[in-house]
Amino acid sequence: MIRCIAIDDEPIALSIISKYCNQRGGIELETYSSPRDGMAKIRATNPDIVFLDIELNGASGIELAKQLPENTCVIFTTAYANYALQGFEVDAVDFLHKPFFYERFDRAMSKAEDWLRAKNLIEIDKAESRQMILKVGYKNVVINYDDILYVESMANYVKIFKKDMSVLSSQISLKSIEEMLPKNEFVRIHRSFLIRKLSVLSFTKSNVFLHNMSRPIPIGRKYAAEVIAVLQK
Repeated sequence: MIRCIAIDDEPIALSIISKYCNQRGGIELETYSSPRDGMAKIRATNPDIVFLDIELNGASGIELAKQLPENTCVIFTTAYANYALQGFEVDAVDFLHKPFFYERFDRAMSKAEDWLRAKNLIEIDKAESRQMILKVGYKNVVINYDDILYVESMANYVKIFKKDMSVLSSQISLKSIEEMLPKNEFVRIHRSFLIRKLSVLSFTKSNVFLHNMSRPIPIGRKYAAEVIAVLQK
């Protein structure tokens, strides 16, 4: 579990960071709208990653970053792009320009994990926890969750369709794949299909349209109500 603290005087910004952390999984987050309270908690607990707004009421995120404990990974969040250079001057790992979407947040977290791993500050399995290993032919292949577009069941094996449009086949059941993947990121929409929610471009009551795909994926009748409810969140 990667321990994070976010300091921002905008409740909506803290809510978005919380949502994205939950979506990604493997993250323990505490949020603070008060810089003083947030910094006190940081000094007491030495979190792995700190999300810092740069323009805070009565405080500067840049100055706060200079006071962080050694080996604290910093990701700045701000609506003002002109602060980017100052942010990197205090060794910030990344700079998220508000409003930012999940994919951009995910990239920032990947950078932060690499930074922490390089300094031996997190266990290897923390950084690799978003992967699974499947038998593909005669090889064991590592598959990143973030690379999966959707999975299709084909009798006694599955096909895993990746974002780069490559396809992997493995002799495993769709149910087994479903149990291996994060439940908050993937959803079963048909007896033969499992999709990554972030891959969804649009949907109807009977079909889901994914990024980079011309043909829709059907929604099974018995799955429809639950799928629509999940995708509308």
